[in-house]
Amino acid sequence: MLVETQGIVEAPAQMSERERIIRAVIEEVRPNLKRDGGDCELVEIDGNKIMVKLAGACIFCKLASATLEGIQARMIEKLGEFVRLVPVAGAPKARH
Repeated sequence: MLVETQGIVEAPAQMSERERIIRAVIEEVRPNLKRDGGDCELVEIDGNKIMVKLAGACIFCKLASATLEGIQARMIEKLGEFVRLVPVAGAPKARH
Protein backbone atom coordinates (compact mmCIF):
# COMPACT_ATOMS: atom_id res chain seq x y z
CA MET A 1 0.00 0.00 0.00
CA LEU A 2 1.27 3.48 -0.87
CA VAL A 3 0.68 6.32 1.54
CA GLU A 4 0.12 9.88 0.33
CA THR A 5 1.61 12.61 2.51
CA GLN A 6 1.26 16.22 1.36
CA GLY A 7 0.94 15.15 -2.29
CA ILE A 8 3.97 12.84 -2.14
CA VAL A 9 3.35 9.12 -2.51
CA GLU A 10 5.57 7.10 -0.20
CA ALA A 11 6.17 3.38 -0.42
CA PRO A 12 5.98 1.21 2.67
CA ALA A 13 9.14 -0.16 4.23
CA GLN A 14 8.25 -3.71 3.18
CA MET A 15 8.22 -3.08 -0.57
CA SER A 16 9.04 -6.17 -2.65
CA GLU A 17 12.40 -6.43 -4.39
CA ARG A 18 10.55 -6.45 -7.72
CA GLU A 19 8.81 -3.17 -6.90
CA ARG A 20 12.11 -1.67 -5.72
CA ILE A 21 13.70 -2.50 -9.09
CA ILE A 22 10.77 -1.04 -11.01
CA ARG A 23 10.88 2.16 -8.99
CA ALA A 24 14.68 2.38 -9.34
CA VAL A 25 14.49 2.15 -13.14
CA ILE A 26 11.92 4.93 -13.27
CA GLU A 27 14.00 7.07 -10.90
CA GLU A 28 17.05 6.50 -13.16
CA VAL A 29 15.37 8.15 -16.14
CA ARG A 30 13.43 10.90 -14.37
CA PRO A 31 16.33 13.43 -14.19
CA ASN A 32 16.76 13.25 -17.98
CA LEU A 33 13.02 13.65 -18.56
CA LYS A 34 12.84 16.55 -16.10
CA ARG A 35 15.73 18.30 -17.87
CA ASP A 36 13.55 18.34 -20.99
CA GLY A 37 10.46 19.52 -19.08
CA GLY A 38 8.80 16.11 -18.71
CA ASP A 39 8.38 13.41 -16.10
CA CYS A 40 7.27 9.82 -15.57
CA GLU A 41 5.60 8.48 -12.42
CA LEU A 42 4.70 4.96 -11.34
CA VAL A 43 0.92 4.60 -11.02
CA GLU A 44 0.35 0.89 -10.41
CA ILE A 45 1.90 -2.55 -10.78
CA ASP A 46 -0.57 -5.22 -11.88
CA GLY A 47 1.26 -8.46 -12.60
CA ASN A 48 3.39 -7.91 -15.68
CA LYS A 49 1.64 -4.60 -16.48
CA ILE A 50 3.33 -1.53 -15.08
CA MET A 51 1.20 1.59 -15.40
CA VAL A 52 3.01 4.91 -15.58
CA LYS A 53 1.86 8.49 -16.04
CA LEU A 54 3.80 10.78 -18.34
CA ALA A 55 3.74 14.44 -17.39
CA GLY A 56 4.85 17.82 -18.71
CA ALA A 57 6.55 17.89 -22.09
CA CYS A 58 6.37 14.06 -22.31
CA ILE A 59 2.59 14.17 -22.81
CA PHE A 60 2.77 15.57 -26.35
CA CYS A 61 6.31 14.49 -27.26
CA LYS A 62 6.62 12.55 -30.51
CA LEU A 63 9.37 10.46 -28.90
CA ALA A 64 7.30 9.45 -25.85
CA SER A 65 6.71 5.94 -27.23
CA ALA A 66 10.46 5.48 -27.78
CA THR A 67 11.09 6.70 -24.22
CA LEU A 68 8.57 4.18 -22.85
CA GLU A 69 10.13 1.40 -24.92
CA GLY A 70 13.54 2.27 -23.48
CA ILE A 71 12.23 2.26 -19.91
CA GLN A 72 10.44 -1.04 -20.54
CA ALA A 73 13.60 -2.62 -22.01
CA ARG A 74 15.60 -1.50 -18.97
CA MET A 75 13.00 -2.98 -16.61
CA ILE A 76 13.02 -6.29 -18.49
CA GLU A 77 16.83 -6.32 -18.30
CA LYS A 78 16.90 -5.57 -14.54
CA LEU A 79 13.96 -7.85 -13.59
CA GLY A 80 14.89 -10.77 -15.84
CA GLU A 81 11.23 -11.12 -16.86
CA PHE A 82 8.91 -9.61 -19.45
CA VAL A 83 6.88 -6.62 -18.32
CA ARG A 84 4.73 -4.23 -20.31
CA LEU A 85 4.87 -0.51 -19.61
CA VAL A 86 1.42 1.03 -20.06
CA PRO A 87 0.97 4.81 -20.16
CA VAL A 88 -2.18 5.99 -18.37
CA ALA A 89 -3.86 9.37 -17.94
CA GLY A 90 -4.78 10.90 -14.63
CA ALA A 91 -3.19 11.19 -11.24
CA PRO A 92 -1.24 8.34 -9.63
CA LYS A 93 -3.46 6.36 -7.28
CA ALA A 94 -2.58 4.60 -4.07
CA ARG A 95 -2.11 0.85 -4.39
CA HIS A 96 -3.79 -1.42 -1.86
